[in-house]
Amino acid sequence: MPKINLLPKEIAELIAAGEVVERPSSVIKELVENSIDAGAKNITVEIKNGGKTFMRISDDGCGIERDDIPLAVTSHATSKIKSRTDLDAIATLGFRGEALASVCAVSKVDILTKTAEEDVGTAFSVAGGVCAPAEDAGCPDGTTIVIRELFYNTPARMKFLKKDVSEANFAASVIDKIAIAYPGIAFKFIRDGRQTLSTSGNGDMLSAVYSVYGREFAESLVKVSYSLDGIGVEGYVSSPLHSRGSRGMQLFYINNRLISNRTAVAALEEAYKNSIMIGKFPACVLNISAPYESIDVNVHPAKTEVRFADERRIFNAVHYAVKNAIDTAPARPAVSIDTAPVRPQPVFGEQTSLNTQHIKITHIGTPGSAPLVINSPKTDSESACEHADIPVFTDVISVNPTPDSGSVPQPQTIDFLSDEPLPEVRRNVDEKTAVVPDFRVVGEVFRTYILVECEDKLLVIDKHAAHERMLFEKMKAHGRSTHQQMLLKPVIVTLSKEEYSALIASVTELSAAGFDIKDFGDGSVKISACPAALGECDITAVITEIAGKLLNSSRDISTDSLERIYSTVACKAAVKAGQYTSDYERDRFVAELLSSNEIRFCPHGRPVITELSRHELEKQFKRIV
Repeated sequence: MPKINLLPKEIAELIAAGEVVERPSSVIKELVENSIDAGAKNITVEIKNGGKTFMRISDDGCGIERDDIPLAVTSHATSKIKSRTDLDAIATLGFRGEALASVCAVSKVDILTKTAEEDVGTAFSVAGGVCAPAEDAGCPDGTTIVIRELFYNTPARMKFLKKDVSEANFAASVIDKIAIAYPGIAFKFIRDGRQTLSTSGNGDMLSAVYSVYGREFAESLVKVSYSLDGIGVEGYVSSPLHSRGSRGMQLFYINNRLISNRTAVAALEEAYKNSIMIGKFPACVLNISAPYESIDVNVHPAKTEVRFADERRIFNAVHYAVKNAIDTAPARPAVSIDTAPVRPQPVFGEQTSLNTQHIKITHIGTPGSAPLVINSPKTDSESACEHADIPVFTDVISVNPTPDSGSVPQPQTIDFLSDEPLPEVRRNVDEKTAVVPDFRVVGEVFRTYILVECEDKLLVIDKHAAHERMLFEKMKAHGRSTHQQMLLKPVIVTLSKEEYSALIASVTELSAAGFDIKDFGDGSVKISACPAALGECDITAVITEIAGKLLNSSRDISTDSLERIYSTVACKAAVKAGQYTSDYERDRFVAELLSSNEIRFCPHGRPVITELSRHELEKQFKRIV
């Protein structure tokens, strides 16, 4: 164990001071970093009640000599800094000598420790900064620190802590990120008596990522290994096909220290430019190796912000490392071909025998939604939608049985927004009574903008923006009666612990929006149902985007949270620019849009309709002056 020294005043003043104990997770971060600096190969963290009442950090590191223990709980006492020049090249995670002293000042702490050279261990207790005499204790080499009743003597600070589950998630997030940075250390995390994390310590970063975030996330990653101008970049990034709805899964480390750095984020996202959709974000786990003297970690109490001597070198190294990796990643989703025998397909539009039968295809919402019910009488879904004033459109098509079977073949799902026109059908639609101005749909340009002649004006409608606002207003109006569809198979979505906490905190609002979400534990949620408007949308992408927006929101008001959820669902469910819509669908869509004077902007503030008067048009063609 390196000797602990009390820093001289002139050196202590050079260290960026600050209170490091904000909540249980900050205690765990500081003490686990001490364990890593002590050379531990096995670290176990246990908490109860979110860490408010109990935390225990155990390691098999070098331990603390008995004579040094009183110094270890004193401010500005550390074994990692001895002179002014040491601050110019900090190679350890800890260096300030503040963490343990700060913890001991606001909690009841028991320390059990033993070095390899000592025959017997030491037990040492501190409560509110008051130390008890050291005693002999039987314990293995290493250190165990138990913290009880955090902030027991500062109740004003206790009231700023969140619920137990939120504090526990913060703590879990800290362990997750440190475990990924140090795959050569075996980490265990025990939460209220249940082990929720165990890493192997085999030195493989991908194995640690798998243990923390699960198989699906690990399998979406592409390996990165690159160096440029003395800067090394190692780790993993998501393939362009697996982008996410937020930056919650972007982890950057500098010399294995977790950091928050805009330069690295900008370099990462610039590398993905033109490779992923606008509004989507890549995920990454990247460790940047740089000379210790070229970075300054002594700028913030939390030690997550760093300064680089040359930001351009860091940007270039990260950018080219990521670019090189994703250029070799699969660029297109794989397609599997079903080699089963081809069954005869139904013939549309023919009526050559008395055996002709009819198939009813129902789609719920505005024209353009995918069919949800096939070949059935009026369903509970339709009844519920009619009750909630959500349009239900029905098409009836005639089909013949196949000659050899004498039975009606399995109907194909018709995509009402496919690239091909709809087959000829006999429509049976109950029109809604609404006040709609006289209009004529002229056509559609770029499969994005609908042109409408209406009351001496030419209207240009952005069909995605308009449909998005229509869905948004319906969900706001109907609230908990929003129609819901059960998923054939529940979807498990893995999130960062921060996104997970934000989502779990908004389960009530998500339920009101039509989701059935259950806490699946360890940063995952189970989705069993979703708003019917989402149709065949990627539920994982929707949930990830909602979680990111909830996390990034600065306000915690339920109505705001609910509207953010509605906005995301509406955007995902709305017809997309470039998708085909039939003449019939455009007529119904425009009729519903023009029947409401409120629908003039999408939830993001973009206009849904622009207009050009006949007078203005004739002026352009010099018909009038």
